[in-house]
Amino acid sequence: MDRKIKLIWDFRGEAAAKTAEHHDIHLNEYLEKEKITLEKTGFEVINEMHAIAFIVVDEKDMITFRDILKPHRGEIYQN
Repeated sequence: MDRKIKLIWDFRGEAAAKTAEHHDIHLNEYLEKEKITLEKTGFEVINEMHAIAFIVVDEKDMITFRDILKPHRGEIYQN
């Protein structure tokens, strides 16, 4: 089974949740424009001053997505 990688964008500050939610919209617009179907995208509120937007990609495709979308970090996805 291929590993999945969660590419993450971190947002901090009072507007972090709204910014992460908005970034998720742009990630989905990009995927739709490029006709790419991924297992999972989304955003999560970590706390009132930290939120993330993310996409989950196959490990074999991670470098391509990393270079195009420039996430802040990545981690192995555990579902």
